[in-house]
Amino acid sequence: MHLNPYGADVVNFAAELANHPPQSADELAGRCRAAGLVLERPVEPDDLGRTLAVIDAWTRVVDATGEHERAKLVNEMLARSAAYPRMTDHAHGWHLHYRDDDQPLGAVLFALISVGTALHLVSRGMDRLGRCAAADCETIFADTSRTARQRYCSHPCANRDAVRRHRARRSPP
Repeated sequence: MHLNPYGADVVNFAAELANHPPQSADELAGRCRAAGLVLERPVEPDDLGRTLAVIDAWTRVVDATGEHERAKLVNEMLARSAAYPRMTDHAHGWHLHYRDDDQPLGAVLFALISVGTALHLVSRGMDRLGRCAAADCETIFADTSRTARQRYCSHPCANRDAVRRHRARRSPP
């Protein structure tokens, strides 16, 4: 997977980090590599702290109660993280970066997640981030579906909730 601020990859990666926060700098590095992110410098403990901070800020965006609050929170993230766009060819051919060169991984992820989330919301819809609708699940997801109707984090959660609703209708009062 090639992480791209124009695609769904970055918001899905942010959701994965939010749902299962990395516990160490080494784990963070491995998960970034597995997601296709090119690491240009060693991953330091400070990168883990910065990443956890961006995920905390991103989770507040997910949990925002309205479009204007969500936009305000994303704009705050963008103001703290992104720089002017610049072209680079360091890894996968020419592409855009929305950050200064030679940033540590924590700052790279902050910019990538901020810009990627902004582009996801303005291109797909301001309601395309959420938490699973199943009563016993709080998993975060990025709705990248064609229909913009995703309510559950996974098919198993949707099925469990459907069975629960079916049983509730069938049970005597």
